Amino acid sequence: MPVRRYGKLVRDRIPEIIAAYGLTPVTRTLTGEDYVAALKAKLAEEAGEAAASGTPEALAVELADLLEVIRALAGAMGLSIEELEAIRSERARERGAFVERIFLVETH
Repeated sequence: MPVRRYGKLVRDRIPEIIAAYGLTPVTRTLTGEDYVAALKAKLAEEAGEAAASGTPEALAVELADLLEVIRALAGAMGLSIEELEAIRSERARERGAFVERIFLVETH
């Protein structure tokens, strides 16, 4: 069987799932800056998949994946979900949220 290269961060059970298909996963454990960089790359990957999703169900799955990555990245940076929520809330208070669906066309 040909070798397939991935070079990306995967969920914890993916090697086990790959092995169940009779394949041999080759992995390494990331730490420090390498882990943070891989999480940021995964964040961009998942955001792209969410943007490209075509159904509400597919979007829900991708948004859940984004939340998982956000939780991991926050944790890696020493932040809690509660801290992120407080920052989000403050920014919404100062700058607003997206409730009113305002689309800025241009300024003069």
